[in-house]
Amino acid sequence: MQIFNSRKIEYKDKIRAIATDEEVKLRIVVPRHMSCSGASLCVHKENEDSVHYAMFWAGMCGNDFEYWELHFTASTAGLYWYHFELETPWGKSLVKNTGGGAGDITADGVDFQQTVYDKDFKTPEWLKGGIIYQIFPDRFNNSGVPKQGVRESRVMRDWGDEPFWKEEQMNGVWNNDYFGGDLKGIEEKLPYLADLCVSCIYLNPIFEANSNHRYDTADYERIDPLLGTEDDLKSLCKKAKEEYGISIILDGVFSHTGCDSKYFNIYNNYDSVGAYNSKQSPYFSWYKFIDYPNDYHSWWGIKLLPEVIEEDESYREYICGKDGILRKWLRCGIGGWRLDVADELPDIFLDDLRKAVKDENENAIIIGEVWEDATTKFAYGERRRYLLGEQLDSVMNYPFANAVLDFVKFHNADVFFDSVLSIIENYPPQVTNVLMNHIGTHDTERAINRLAGEDCEGHNREWQYEHNKLSAYDYLHGISMMKCASLLQYTLPGVPSLYYGDEVGMQGLKDPFNRGCMQWTGGNEELLRWYRRLGEIRRGCKAFQEGEFVPVYCSHKTIAYKRCDNTSEVLVAMNLDDMDVTFNIGAEWENSYTLLGDITPTSMLTLPPYHYAVITRIK
Repeated sequence: MQIFNSRKIEYKDKIRAIATDEEVKLRIVVPRHMSCSGASLCVHKENEDSVHYAMFWAGMCGNDFEYWELHFTASTAGLYWYHFELETPWGKSLVKNTGGGAGDITADGVDFQQTVYDKDFKTPEWLKGGIIYQIFPDRFNNSGVPKQGVRESRVMRDWGDEPFWKEEQMNGVWNNDYFGGDLKGIEEKLPYLADLCVSCIYLNPIFEANSNHRYDTADYERIDPLLGTEDDLKSLCKKAKEEYGISIILDGVFSHTGCDSKYFNIYNNYDSVGAYNSKQSPYFSWYKFIDYPNDYHSWWGIKLLPEVIEEDESYREYICGKDGILRKWLRCGIGGWRLDVADELPDIFLDDLRKAVKDENENAIIIGEVWEDATTKFAYGERRRYLLGEQLDSVMNYPFANAVLDFVKFHNADVFFDSVLSIIENYPPQVTNVLMNHIGTHDTERAINRLAGEDCEGHNREWQYEHNKLSAYDYLHGISMMKCASLLQYTLPGVPSLYYGDEVGMQGLKDPFNRGCMQWTGGNEELLRWYRRLGEIRRGCKAFQEGEFVPVYCSHKTIAYKRCDNTSEVLVAMNLDDMDVTFNIGAEWENSYTLLGDITPTSMLTLPPYHYAVITRIK
């Protein structure tokens, strides 16, 4: 028997972050042969001194073990680290985390983490239980509506052609090939997205910029003319929400601008006086010049993307002020913001951003791009406080993405559960319920390539071009793997985020191969039907909104877990082994209903090789 396990309810009654002033009951189970005369909880808040709390003896556990317990609360938000200390005739023994939440007597373990968030912290209800659909606007759908004010230098391509990837194709200007996807084109496809049960569309940047990805903002106040107009955005938001219940969120790129912008204006393409043009520019204080004007800090050393000083008061007012950029587009009907490289935005900016967004619309969502556990992230020389109640509502859930894809590809059940439970344990529940659970984005190779193709890390674009398409056999195998990955993605805590085209089996390694035109004909219909069914299941089961995640079975290449709320349960099981696996799920499942899979539920569940099952029951 373990002395402690932070991921088991019999030791810790809340396996998650807790609110300020909320009690969490901690229990340790101590062997009698240790002759323990006293136990204490040793806690220290980040950067503060440790505090010892005496535990009380709470009775016997059989003949050979005894319980020691206490209730812990914290009055201020932050990260708290703890271990247990036992007084024995042989001296003091420390119980620390030896991995996976298990606590044992050790000199080499680490402290357990307890996240404490502000008790007034709320996240928007409308996204819980939903589905996000990510669109790279230039490549989704071209309405054919004529556009005004588009630079003649843009290279327009035929829909479906391969994006430029060779340097000679670029003619010295990178990312200058366009396929003409636009906001009206997205509006035309709202019925298609509704059939996928989408509740939120996340758009990569749509503001005027001088590259097809538009992460080099030229004017935050204007929609890129190739995408349409401000009225087009208003029309899209209105129709999506009123007719289909779909909200639109925009990509906010606030850590840098384009050098070819009205703010920097290195090429004098804008009428404004940019920071590059004059030290008297209203934008001069926004940038970090080393040797004016040609030497300046830029994002990851890319001179096309001069860094912004987000602490600058005039910049914060421009973005977060009462008539700033955030509020302007919220007033057009958008449902929130996804923040590019949120871990590169300082606290003062994120604090102002949240206040501006929530003052304008308390139900607007704020999702940050953070690739690691967002509760333990270090940036700007300090531990960040993204999820404690004053900054983000959610983050892009890369830990879940890696857990899902790695399990489907490498079949390690223990690693899968450890990755999932680590996030659930550390995050506030209201954050967990709106996590952006993707398995592929514009920044990564497409999921089907990652699952069924070769690893592209460290390879250049020429190699990726040669390995961009899977063989016929690997593609069919990839479709099967995509079903498994998406099943997990759609049933884990949080909100699945579907990258456009993944639902029809689009292929592509990294940028630009993962940013091809949406395949409106000739896609994999079997996979599309699968995604539609997953959407129906998700929409029909309330347990996916805020239901608890409960591990049921974990062995080698097989997993099972439940999502449970007050009225119903859904059990998800997957066997990626090459042999039958049978395990006990309990007599209560004998009269359950099968949503996916071809099994008949009993108290013992048998899964053939490479099979899955989704079953549900009313409590």
